[in-house]
Amino acid sequence: MIRNRLTWLDALRGYAAAVVALFHLSPVLIGQDRHMAVFRHFDLGRYGVLLFFLVSGYVIPMSLERHGSLRRFWVGRVFRIYPAYLLAVGIGLLLAACGWQRLHATVHDETVASALGHATMLTDLLGLRGVVRPFWTLSYEMVFYLIVAGLFAWRRHRDSAWWAAGLALIVLVLGGYLPAGLLTGGFHQRRIAAGLLVLVLAGSLLAYLRGRRSSVVIVGVAGVAMVLLPLLNGQPTKWASAGSSSGAVLLLAVMFAGTVVYRVQHGQIGRPGAAAALTLVLVTTGIDQWLRDGTSLLRNGTVAAAVATTFAIAFLLRNRAAPSFLTWLGVVSFPVYLLHMPVLVVASRLLPGHPAAIGGVFVAGTLVVAWTAHHLVERPGQALGRRVQRHLDTRFGPDTPMIDTTTEGGIPRTGSFGMQRESV
Repeated sequence: MIRNRLTWLDALRGYAAAVVALFHLSPVLIGQDRHMAVFRHFDLGRYGVLLFFLVSGYVIPMSLERHGSLRRFWVGRVFRIYPAYLLAVGIGLLLAACGWQRLHATVHDETVASALGHATMLTDLLGLRGVVRPFWTLSYEMVFYLIVAGLFAWRRHRDSAWWAAGLALIVLVLGGYLPAGLLTGGFHQRRIAAGLLVLVLAGSLLAYLRGRRSSVVIVGVAGVAMVLLPLLNGQPTKWASAGSSSGAVLLLAVMFAGTVVYRVQHGQIGRPGAAAALTLVLVTTGIDQWLRDGTSLLRNGTVAAAVATTFAIAFLLRNRAAPSFLTWLGVVSFPVYLLHMPVLVVASRLLPGHPAAIGGVFVAGTLVVAWTAHHLVERPGQALGRRVQRHLDTRFGPDTPMIDTTTEGGIPRTGSFGMQRESV
């Protein structure tokens, strides 16, 4: 058992990673019919993903406000995420080249748009599939980073409850009227949009890294405007994963709900407003699809309640020792999430018709691969990021804090949420 102020977040993320991985193993282990029978009553994959998003929503403002520097935040994000992500892309392409897995048609048919979409991690909101299926959630993570950075640049970062409640209200009131693919309705539009998003992300990173206040404010507007992607383009093709633009907006609302928990815990917003926003997001998560098509009320309602209950229990136990295995799993959770599907492909290929053996190899293989990727890819990537940070500080001068870090942030560096191993 490990006791620390933030190990509860590591444990929760490790648990969520295990849930998603087991959801993908389930059809192989118990058969497709039994898997679907369970799915009709409880969507285990959605449960795990929403837990991930809640934790991300809690952690990202903490990461930003520790130093008050957008440069440090983005250097940390890029060198925390991209090394393992590029490894997963490479493994996925290698398995396809060996004939062990089939890439989705959009990777072949829309090669340029797919490559550009993978560069920004925004494939899902372009209506494209990733080389590795779980990549779709990274689209929402990236949009969230850009929006929060934009709010931070404009010093509106404490408006989390308004964002969470506002997005939930949009889903409730306008969900059925939101366009599914206004921005990328066709082949050529997707290619153009993918190229524009590369320019937006590259320009934003350049401005944040240089640290000039005037440029940061401008790209901050562009970052906040990224909310238009899920709002107007949440389901541009049948290959996108949210199911609708309202479903895409709801995922952002869940992440902002995590931010609300962080802010009310640290006395930055009032409890009544936080409680109202969190309740609204919870209810909306349960009834969104039912409002749109009259289905899935019990399943989504149960998932919403389970997510809220799990997070609440973890939060209430945050000052107690966390299970060592879950804490360790949280440290390697990102490679677990990215690489468990390639491991499943290999295990299924090597052991066809032996579900129990596949399950054993899958669990052991995922843990070994994740541990290896963490030590050989993630940690060297983070060390490189720290060197880049020092170089940027020398080249452009120290980044001026956007906020007073004596009154905000100051969270201790521990576990995967510290200087060396930050959460995704």
